[in-house]
Amino acid sequence: MERRKQVQDQRVGERNLEKGLVLVHTGLGKGKTTAALGMVLRTLGHGKRVAVVQYIKGAWEPGEALALKRFNDLISWHALGEGFTWETQDRQRDQELVEAAWQQSLLYLQDAEVQLVLLDEVNVALKLGYLPLAWVLEGIEKRPPGTHVVLTGRGAPDGLIERADLVTEMTMVKHPFREQGVKAQQGIEF
Repeated sequence: MERRKQVQDQRVGERNLEKGLVLVHTGLGKGKTTAALGMVLRTLGHGKRVAVVQYIKGAWEPGEALALKRFNDLISWHALGEGFTWETQDRQRDQELVEAAWQQSLLYLQDAEVQLVLLDEVNVALKLGYLPLAWVLEGIEKRPPGTHVVLTGRGAPDGLIERADLVTEMTMVKHPFREQGVKAQQGIEF
């Protein structure tokens, strides 16, 4: 263990670079937004400003939005969709809302006072063709050097994965909705 500690101390000592990271949470499993919200909570805990822009979502106010509003001076929260696209059935309206969410996102991505920007479900908007990948890549490149950005949602495009500093793919092994017919529940899904 002593040798292991020496090796680990050396590795940590050699890694002293700090920069704003691009983090992608994708995959078919549950937990992409939840993992990103953990980073939101950490950032708030350090007294830093955070912006959350939710794409697609917005038909209801989730528990995390209610809880995090207590940090009202440090967090900006925007749910700029109208719900699942299979519920809305209005592609043009969904696309307009995504474009409005992107304009809001750009304001935060360019604000040096915001430490972390969470673009929740933006990968879905990209996958559906509601938002050009080139816009997103350009927007994240123009952010201040210390600003982190987390992009969540299924189906992250290859170009975003290539650009990201960290990519996590959530894998579904078992889900109560699929196997047991259990509906989405307060505190677990929203």
